[in-house]
Amino acid sequence: MTDAVKVGFVPFSTTPRGVLVVFTDETMRFGTATRKILGAAADTVKRAATASAFKGKNATALDILAPAGLKVGRLIVVGTGKAGSLKEEDYIKIGGAAVGRLKASTDAVTLIAELPAGALKPDQVSAIAAGIRLRAYKFDRYKTRKKDEDKKLAAQISIAVADVAAARKAFAPSNNVVDGVLLARELVNEPPNVLYPAEFARRAAQLRRLGVKVEILDVKAMEKLGMGALLGVSQGSYHDGRMVVMRWNGASNKTDKPIAFVGKGVCFDTGGISIKPAGSMEDMKGDMAGAACVVGLMHALAARKAKVNAVGAIGLVENMPDGNAQRPGDIVTSMSGQTIEIINTDAEGRLVLADVLWYVAQKYKPKFIVDLATLTGAIMVALGTEYAGLFSNNDELSERLTKAGRATGEHVWRMPLGPEYDKQIDSKFADMKNAAGRWGGSITAAQLLQRFVDNTPWAHLDIAGTGMGAPSSDINTSWGSGYGVRLLDQLVADHYEAKR
Repeated sequence: MTDAVKVGFVPFSTTPRGVLVVFTDETMRFGTATRKILGAAADTVKRAATASAFKGKNATALDILAPAGLKVGRLIVVGTGKAGSLKEEDYIKIGGAAVGRLKASTDAVTLIAELPAGALKPDQVSAIAAGIRLRAYKFDRYKTRKKDEDKKLAAQISIAVADVAAARKAFAPSNNVVDGVLLARELVNEPPNVLYPAEFARRAAQLRRLGVKVEILDVKAMEKLGMGALLGVSQGSYHDGRMVVMRWNGASNKTDKPIAFVGKGVCFDTGGISIKPAGSMEDMKGDMAGAACVVGLMHALAARKAKVNAVGAIGLVENMPDGNAQRPGDIVTSMSGQTIEIINTDAEGRLVLADVLWYVAQKYKPKFIVDLATLTGAIMVALGTEYAGLFSNNDELSERLTKAGRATGEHVWRMPLGPEYDKQIDSKFADMKNAAGRWGGSITAAQLLQRFVDNTPWAHLDIAGTGMGAPSSDINTSWGSGYGVRLLDQLVADHYEAKR
């Protein structure tokens, strides 16, 4: 993964180069340092704003070429809305909005981290810098002929601040989290002929360079453990399945119970024998977004040396309609010993997660487990593409995830669980069936997962609408969003990490 945007911090007194970016609000005023830098050009801004009806509304911009009185090629004035209206979670968005106005040919940018009310705080500056990097990301590895709009932004972006040392210190951990998000996006965006289970496992193993312990389990190892649910999904593919377990021990007490994250990693999902329609099947390369998030999160925790013990486990398979593929009517035995009747081979993600959840719950006895999966289209019917579905057996964990979602903008919405739904997955021939019909499909899928967590505090995030193909935003124009990395890092930092 290459990052063509370099972000650094300089004092307010630095002479701007290339493109100058400044912020204003609906008062159309500027902060002290910004006014000093603009000098007589402030009058140019006022005239241009009047001529173009620019009102300083949030995420709007005024673009002035060759501004008189400034030795820069462009001046971009970014609006932030009503004075004092920005919330803490908005600063990352205005950083993205600012860089979204730049062109790929830009080579140098100076951004003044100041609002009319004064200089931004170090954590606010950090959020702007994170927004810049997130928005600048593009996946263009396989384009040999690039139009201007396809090209990555390649620029040195200097953020002018009141306290350079404080800004650098604040951004250091956030920068590592952004790296984790971009890693997750890369994995989701890769084509399935490149990123099959063994290759995905190899890339996850690169976390060893950060001090993460990585164990890769092959088919023989999973057969020995009795993972019949996961292996049943992968048996129709040329590419054998894998399970990857990543461990970061950053707590001062290395024997402290870990927190755990589990990801669905279906590298490509045809639906198997219950094959999907051809339309948009290419999107099923992203059916491993949950696993991608877990890898990105473990990268973030290790890179910023989070003071916590954490386990990340991912089940990696392809679901293909080979002559050896499992059939509707088959019954598989999971690692837990519970049997599952296959009603629909396209309800495969829950089978993968069932064995990985049980493995993690039994081996590590974690404080909690959060799993992520592009599990059901039904969650998109319920919540669209702005919120992930949250299912949980624990109110405290749910509330903490909801709070972290508000702080990061990676929102979750709690959905119900209950015995009325659970009985819908009872089977006539096995302990349960893997699909219960059309109605409440996200809920019945979560009910199946709950049978494999063994009373561990647990939350399931159905990210089918948010992990891939979500609408572009101020901080993301990529098909693979990297959803969940910032959400879960925030959860860890707020509630489970030893304070520095």
